[in-house]
Amino acid sequence: MQDLNETTITDAVRAQMSRTADPRLCQIMDAAVRHLHNFAREVTLTPAEWLEGIKFLTAVGHASTPIRQEFILLSDVLGLSALINALHDNEAAELGTQTSLLGPFFREAAPEISLGGSIIANPCVPLVTMYGRVTDTTGRGIPGATVEIWQTDEHGLYDLQKDGGAQMDMRGRVRCDAAGNYHFRTVRPLGYSIPLDGPVGKLVQAQERHGFRPSHIHFLIAAPNHRELVTALYFGDDAHVESDTVFGVSASLIVCARDDDPNTPIPDLAAVQYDFRLGREASQGTGRVGADPAATVA
Repeated sequence: MQDLNETTITDAVRAQMSRTADPRLCQIMDAAVRHLHNFAREVTLTPAEWLEGIKFLTAVGHASTPIRQEFILLSDVLGLSALINALHDNEAAELGTQTSLLGPFFREAAPEISLGGSIIANPCVPLVTMYGRVTDTTGRGIPGATVEIWQTDEHGLYDLQKDGGAQMDMRGRVRCDAAGNYHFRTVRPLGYSIPLDGPVGKLVQAQERHGFRPSHIHFLIAAPNHRELVTALYFGDDAHVESDTVFGVSASLIVCARDDDPNTPIPDLAAVQYDFRLGREASQGTGRVGADPAATVA
């Protein structure tokens, strides 16, 4: 029998796990153990510190509810969601529009609205028009592509943060016309701080990070035989567009609202124009680093 120490324990654990029947699970857990053990050795992790880590992860689990997913928020603020997005994009058969984060406020079954309809029930600021085309990578419009949208209101709140998520608002799904065109009305969303009242927010504050996300609108776009696109558009004049606390902004996703857009389908409203490109479908599965909170809580 071998006496285990701080160096030999890693190989002993890996040897026991090597009989795992699922080869992918075996690969993932082998790497996880190696990196976790190396992390503990690198920082000389103490028992008290590891117990604090366990308490933190337990608190993250307790904070997760059918309307709040604290673990997705943790993944986002650590940049892990953005990293997994980038790795997923590397496997694409062809790339379309740059991806961004699904985030912790996505909900399934958003209401369908007609082209030109509003996704905001009771706006208290002027509406803006969002319009453009959904095309393949050659520039051909994709008829009937679905464009799902969700965002904060003009006060920086998602519907999940209001009235316990009782009503769906500030989200919807439109279907492109025969040429791949879409348009809808909304308000400019307000940039916001991530929730700071939970364990993830307290961690961000302890790291002296501002915790803000710039003004943005989320999109999930799909069409048969094309790769599902999860992305977001960010308003370039927001003060936090270069320091997003969840690392979701890319230069190609920055937009601005124009008061003088000659091509807007709804005159007399400020307009944001953006064309989305979908790559060909492949077998890599969904690019959603996140989910409806109601689907992730047992």
